[in-house]
Amino acid sequence: MSTNGIAANKLELLQIAKAVADEKSIDQSIVLEAIEEAIQKAARLRYGAELDIRAKLDPNTGEQSLRRVITIVEDDAEIENESVQTPLSTAQLDNPDAQVGDLITTELPPLEFGRVQAQMSKQIIMGKIRDAERARQYTEYKDRVGEIINGIVKRVEYGHIIVDLGRAEGVIRRDQALPRENVKGGDRIRAYIMDVREEPRGSQIFLSRAHPQFMAQLFAQEVPEVYEGVIQIVSVARDPGSRAKIAVYSSDSSIDPVGACVGMRGSRVQAVVNELQGERIDIIPYTEDMGTFIVNALQPAEVTKVVIDEADGRIEVVVPEEQLSLAIGRRGQNVRLASQLSGWALDILTEAQESERRQKEFQERSELFITGLDVDEMVAQLLVSEGFETMEEVGYVALDDLTSIDGFDEETAEELQTRAREYLDKIAAEQDAARIESGVEDGVLEIEGVTLPMAVIFGQNEIKTVEDVAGLVPDDLNGYTEYKDGERIHEDGMIEHMGLTNDEATNLIMQARVQAGWIEASALEEEEEVEVDEEGNPVITAENLFESA
Repeated sequence: MSTNGIAANKLELLQIAKAVADEKSIDQSIVLEAIEEAIQKAARLRYGAELDIRAKLDPNTGEQSLRRVITIVEDDAEIENESVQTPLSTAQLDNPDAQVGDLITTELPPLEFGRVQAQMSKQIIMGKIRDAERARQYTEYKDRVGEIINGIVKRVEYGHIIVDLGRAEGVIRRDQALPRENVKGGDRIRAYIMDVREEPRGSQIFLSRAHPQFMAQLFAQEVPEVYEGVIQIVSVARDPGSRAKIAVYSSDSSIDPVGACVGMRGSRVQAVVNELQGERIDIIPYTEDMGTFIVNALQPAEVTKVVIDEADGRIEVVVPEEQLSLAIGRRGQNVRLASQLSGWALDILTEAQESERRQKEFQERSELFITGLDVDEMVAQLLVSEGFETMEEVGYVALDDLTSIDGFDEETAEELQTRAREYLDKIAAEQDAARIESGVEDGVLEIEGVTLPMAVIFGQNEIKTVEDVAGLVPDDLNGYTEYKDGERIHEDGMIEHMGLTNDEATNLIMQARVQAGWIEASALEEEEEVEVDEEGNPVITAENLFESA
């Protein structure tokens, strides 16, 4: 905007304000308010910074008015600035009808702007316009998070791509760009609006081409059934620029979700691949049977067996020896993407490794029964073969379950149960002594869900009171897994080996908080609401399908 704008005649001033508003896509009143503020600041420089001077610009005629304002206050009020406040009694000497809160105004002559005043006014006006632009950008784009937007590359700075969106500017940070994608100024580019934030230097529009949902939105653009919601994209896992897996589900049994996404002669998926610089895409049919889903997700590898451990949140996948490298993939890419797609931790074993592990487990359980029950190897192996895994199962199972084993009469079964219970009592006494020695209070054992072995481990980890348990989070108990630089890193929990589910770990901690008096017991009785249809059946969505898995 020209520095001569304030000195222009009245109509020119309005024309300039309108032109600036149109150019910046902001309301004209904001520009006029900025001009008024600039005039006020320039007037205070001339007449005194301590004065309350107000300018008004008529939006129709461009007529300017400049007034000095004094506010009338109570007689006993503390006057901080005599230049802007006056007591009621003083004001009534000139105007008997004066009231507290009234304004005494004095017209001031128009200003003649010099170079300094003009430059200062320009800075104020342009600052206001920038603030208005940022506010407009935030308002316009904050509700568009999750959309794909087109833009033109403005410049590339240290790997960050600045994109001109027409009425705003976005940035694709280096970690959100496709590796090895070569872009330059003037290129047209599509990106996913990942976030819009207001920051001290203005609103920032963060874009991404590496986000999993960018791929999902591309399929929505290319596949009408996805856009219409007939086919749902349940989850996406990406190694940006290299390979991706996408799980799809059709609510219409007559529609093949994979075929629809691939398109005639692969036209639909190829359009997405081209946009992502040749990123290979595996389209996986989603199914509620998690075993089948994992088999599909590990394609092109062939899977022999899938064993789901819901307690640990892990899935053991057994593959032939010659399929191991294919299942794992280059640098672990295939199994990593399958794990991200399913939300489960995957352990890949060959048939030989699984057999060796099974034999080791069989031997360990046999030795437990040999030692604890004081029986020979044949009896111990017979118990393991019948599915007994722990001493608790032997000691407290229904007697019929033992007598049904060939060669076990009632007397033998009773003797085995007696020995198992004596063994368990001995171990419990040793654990309780260890618990007491470590300083764990008796109240910890009263928490619903806490066992003696847990209490011993709590003591080893300096968790000694009910309040200490109440201050834990589920990750402390069950551990957690995260991905850093594409590598899966697991942090062990203190009782992770005990097989508590996340819900059980959460409930244990909440019970401790109730016992500690942090929350009311009634808070645990509230159930999560589930959306149901007219017949009372749960509404199936892609989200709750995936969560239920």
